[in-house]
Amino acid sequence: MIVDGASPESIAQAARLLAGGELVAFPTETVYGLGADASSNAAVAKIFAAKGRPSDHPLIVHVPDASVVDHFASDIPAFAQDLMKAFWPGPLTLILPRREGVGAAAAGGQGSIGVRCPAHPVAHALLVACAGATPPVFGLAGPSANKFGRVSPTTAEHVGAEFGDGLLVLDGGPCRVGIESTIVDCTRGVPVLLRPGVLTRKEVEAACGQRLRSPAEVEDAAPRASGTLESHYAPRARVRLMDARSLQMALDVLGPDAQGLAIYSRAIMHTRSTKVIRRRMPDNAEETARQLFAVLREFDSQGVNLIWVETPPSEAQWEGVRDRLQRASAG
Repeated sequence: MIVDGASPESIAQAARLLAGGELVAFPTETVYGLGADASSNAAVAKIFAAKGRPSDHPLIVHVPDASVVDHFASDIPAFAQDLMKAFWPGPLTLILPRREGVGAAAAGGQGSIGVRCPAHPVAHALLVACAGATPPVFGLAGPSANKFGRVSPTTAEHVGAEFGDGLLVLDGGPCRVGIESTIVDCTRGVPVLLRPGVLTRKEVEAACGQRLRSPAEVEDAAPRASGTLESHYAPRARVRLMDARSLQMALDVLGPDAQGLAIYSRAIMHTRSTKVIRRRMPDNAEETARQLFAVLREFDSQGVNLIWVETPPSEAQWEGVRDRLQRASAG
């Protein structure tokens, strides 16, 4: 059931459900999340069951502000605190050492836990209401509100299409960012980028005063983190990435008989088929991120079998979009 997320009554209803161990979908600036009390292993188990997600694949815990982080984390390095000050509330997740006895299911059984403070006003209002509930809910485990491995939802309607009327969905409008948060591992003494997002490496490095490492540069094994599987964010249709020249050549080979195909590209593509669906990718990385998942879902709804996407530029601001498309095409 989709309800108005700006309504105090809807927020209060959602907080009561969450305090009672139930699931609620809520908007963030990145994507819509499927929320449960992060401190309740039983409630979190319902997320894994609803999504069809492996229980050892960790979730991200959403908190109302930085003061709540130490409920879940046993240590917050100085550079992690700098990142919180710079980007919270916002699209940044920090992996921190987990406090023993808290959030084990949400962490996928690991000794680390992912935490972020979302910027969306509906998410913030819900988190504040949950903290004041009886019993209090200090944070919400909130993976994307879709079936595991599929395209993340950026509208309340996307969530409703995934889970039906049995789930309460707080409608906060289309997500402003459109792809999931940047994830920085803070458990190994230096900042390690586990998943890119709309925040660029340069921005993160400037905020924490250190160079962002890749997992391969650090000897200790990286903790598992949400959304980092090789194949993820995939529509039902098969996604293929190629440069503009190769894409046009492939269309020329298919000729007027091409069908069951959708094109998402910055370059203008020409086809002799009237059955090829075409959408232009924005020249701006931020706008592309905002619409990416909605476009993939739209193509799926039109029943195409193939989605051909022009490979995004190599510039730093496109890294998050490239990551999502590479994972979408890996399956």
